[in-house]
Amino acid sequence: MATRKWRTLEPGQVSRLVVFDVATGETSVVHESTDAVFEAPNWSPDGAWLVFNQDGLIYRVPVSGGDVEHVPTGKIDSSNNDHVLSPDGRYLYVSAEDKHIHQVSLADGATRQVTHDHDGPFNHYLHGISPDGRTLSYIGLEPLAANPGPGTPALTNVFTIGVDGTDDTQLTFSDKPHDGAEFDPTGEWIYFNSERESDAAGHAQLFRCRPDGAAVEQLTFDERVNWFPHVSPTSRDLVYVSFVPGVLGHPANEHVQLRRIDPDGGEPSVLVDLFGGQGTMNVTSWSPDGARFAYAEYPIEPPLSSPVE
Repeated sequence: MATRKWRTLEPGQVSRLVVFDVATGETSVVHESTDAVFEAPNWSPDGAWLVFNQDGLIYRVPVSGGDVEHVPTGKIDSSNNDHVLSPDGRYLYVSAEDKHIHQVSLADGATRQVTHDHDGPFNHYLHGISPDGRTLSYIGLEPLAANPGPGTPALTNVFTIGVDGTDDTQLTFSDKPHDGAEFDPTGEWIYFNSERESDAAGHAQLFRCRPDGAAVEQLTFDERVNWFPHVSPTSRDLVYVSFVPGVLGHPANEHVQLRRIDPDGGEPSVLVDLFGGQGTMNVTSWSPDGARFAYAEYPIEPPLSSPVE
């Protein structure tokens, strides 16, 4: 079997897991490495751990810092940066390079495939889980070619599916890109980013809809490229990753901002300027009490370029 090629660091680059305190604006580095790229921290429901992916595997590190531990995922050795923890802390759900979503028991590493094959090529990218732990929200990518390859045009829409594999349901029906579909803590909304209201390629903004796909609302209206909305457990804050205008997709190694808005929309405020993008905050990383969130950054010394506003 061919060796998989995972993302690597550039010369002079470092991976860092950072925690941001919403009340004080203070940051603290939990873990860093000059050898490996780690991405997309989740905060464990008990508040003790940050869970992240690295080289296809899942790891965790104490929020206070310390030794990194491998999280057994059975036969799943190609996890990407789309993963969430069940509200009761018993299960990890991961998207893998086999294009499916899998359930992993954190007690023993036993795995079960949640999603099913479609009639044609189809990729499942997990982003959220409902507050009751019964439903996953994901992005379904459907290539517009029988034999897709890199760069093949595709439809990307919002779906939900029961954790038992039932009720696989498409919520949005658009030829414009969608991503980052995630439940809010009430279970009454699914938040996502999309280009559905823009004629400019890559110009993603934030939206939300009801769990049945109804009542779509746009939440941001600026020139920046806005991705991955995450509503806090208290429903007081929504934090997202904002790229400079003109960026296509959510690439790595970009100057980005972590911005905050009210979950109902409104004027954004900038919380953090950093060098990151892909892997920084693809999935929810809020602490259980909503007081802090975690993110990954990838600074390079000296910087590749200056931020562009």
